[in-house]
Amino acid sequence: MINSLLIANRGEIACRIIRTARAMGVRTVAVYSDADAKSLHVQTADEAVHIGPSPAAESYLIGERIIAAAQATGAEAIHPGYGFLSENAAFAQAVIDAGLVWVGPKPASINAMGLKDAAKALMVAAGVPVTPGYMGEDQSDDRLKAEADKIGYPVLIKAVAGGGGKGMRKVDVEGEFLAALASCRREASASFGNDVVLLEKWITSPRHIEVQVFGDAHGNVVHLFERDCSLQRRHQKVIEEAPAPGMDAATREAICAAAVKAAQAVDYEGAGTIEFIADASEGLRADRTWFMEMNTRLQVEHPVTEEITGVDLVEWQLRVASGEPIPLRQDQLAIDGHAIEARLYAEDPSTGFLPSTGRLEHLAFGDATRIETGVEQGGQVSPFYDPMIAKVVCHADDREEAIDGLMGALSDTEVWPVRTNAGFLVRALDAEDFRAGHLDTGFIARHEDELVPTGVASEAIWHVAARIAADEAGGGGDVGPAELAGFRLNAPARRSIWLSHRGEGRSIDMAEAEAQCISVDTDEVEIDAATDTLATGYADGGQVVVFAEGMAYGFDTAARGSGIAAAGDGAILAPMPGKVIAVDVVEGQPVGQGDRLMVLEAMKMEHALLAPFDGTVRDLAAVVGGQVEVEAILVRIEPVSE
Repeated sequence: MINSLLIANRGEIACRIIRTARAMGVRTVAVYSDADAKSLHVQTADEAVHIGPSPAAESYLIGERIIAAAQATGAEAIHPGYGFLSENAAFAQAVIDAGLVWVGPKPASINAMGLKDAAKALMVAAGVPVTPGYMGEDQSDDRLKAEADKIGYPVLIKAVAGGGGKGMRKVDVEGEFLAALASCRREASASFGNDVVLLEKWITSPRHIEVQVFGDAHGNVVHLFERDCSLQRRHQKVIEEAPAPGMDAATREAICAAAVKAAQAVDYEGAGTIEFIADASEGLRADRTWFMEMNTRLQVEHPVTEEITGVDLVEWQLRVASGEPIPLRQDQLAIDGHAIEARLYAEDPSTGFLPSTGRLEHLAFGDATRIETGVEQGGQVSPFYDPMIAKVVCHADDREEAIDGLMGALSDTEVWPVRTNAGFLVRALDAEDFRAGHLDTGFIARHEDELVPTGVASEAIWHVAARIAADEAGGGGDVGPAELAGFRLNAPARRSIWLSHRGEGRSIDMAEAEAQCISVDTDEVEIDAATDTLATGYADGGQVVVFAEGMAYGFDTAARGSGIAAAGDGAILAPMPGKVIAVDVVEGQPVGQGDRLMVLEAMKMEHALLAPFDGTVRDLAAVVGGQVEVEAILVRIEPVSE
């Protein structure tokens, strides 16, 4: 058995691997960049080595530094996690050449599945069904156009070296093909240094079904059943579950058998995933399910498979990498209940899913079966890496119970001032079609308008904020949930209290606020008896924060001053933390609706702020080069008087 392990990764997956390694008595070594010096995975590991500056290209993607860190610390093996160098065959070979154990598949297996066209050709030879399409060597525009016409529209153009949704274009009609092909090639070349493409028939009602496989050096390959990863946004998975809803025993047997064949075709060792696309227009059927690609690593969504099988896949990885056989035979594996996972991201759905970075001043997770995270309260969400805060997982006897459990956990999640997609996830889980199992990869795009919260507080939330603010004013100090039911006995009487939210100032009548907020227990406040909506919150330094249904709402009190009371509807707020890189207006300047006022930069993206209507520039607070926090008031546009 491996005695010491270096994890060539960061965040929640590094913490996840460390947890299992420690339980097995394996010493762990973490690596970290400048941005991660105080991160949770560094604190959790037995030892940690600095490997470079914050950008991944200067730290986590430099294999030589990672191998050197392993050698310097006496680590025997390297686990790549997922992402970064996990599917880099050259790095895997370099690890082996350095005399270290690579916790993953053989480099040859990674290479075999690395390019989509070669992988599909290999699957055809192995008797695994593949999506109808074209993956020939002739890459001329004329040949590709002719093949697309033959397949029939709509057709999908895919970069053979693609991933993460890049280098993909759907073409609906013949006349759009050449322009889409050129665009796809440009993106593929820029992203992967390879502009070769393949063509696939576009599936009208696509379900993303994947099968967890595992192989060892003794010729054994097993599957651990399927997962459904159909709920995606712009080709990125959002919610995953196991087993797949609507999967019958015959179809499961056929798909899982095909996955085992695929793994055997590349002499696979370790954890891998065979991804299939299914035409679900007539339900899940074996003859309408085709091989799409293989991921030669552990998947982000592996916890749902662990929950329904009782298997620790990281433990299996370490045992197989040590030369042991797979711990269980196929006939010893079975499905127990249903598991569902949601990816909690630091992003704001109400602003087009813009990333949200900064310090996690308040972080509390709801009650879930399992929380996989790499951050803690007081930590930072960095702009340099994937903005996932946590994977929230619930396991139950059946799908309905698992959905309810996950909804409850996300509804009770509290994060501030970093914004999250928790409210969006709650709405997705509660959507009628999702609960009924009527889902495909276009589900979110079709329902996005109803799934995305506005981020604007309801009347009930205003009333809860007023109750918290009044209690704070009456006695001072932070207000805990147990105190939300009413005022302290000795607090001074107040008939109204002033609050501001997203630039809108209001004077709240406390009699109305008290009538709307009905205490239901010592931990929460009922704010809508008709829908059983609950809220919690706290006050701190002239600010009130209210949490409800996965959403967080920030309010300023009069104590904060700064001219907020006069801000009104014309206030322009920072949609995310960032740096002001341009200011196009001056105090008193007349502007027209849609005129650019300034530009904010965050996470290497520029965001232009525009005038909401005709008016005059007032209270200009932004300066070029200044750093701003989310929802800071940058300027106010005074409307033209009629």
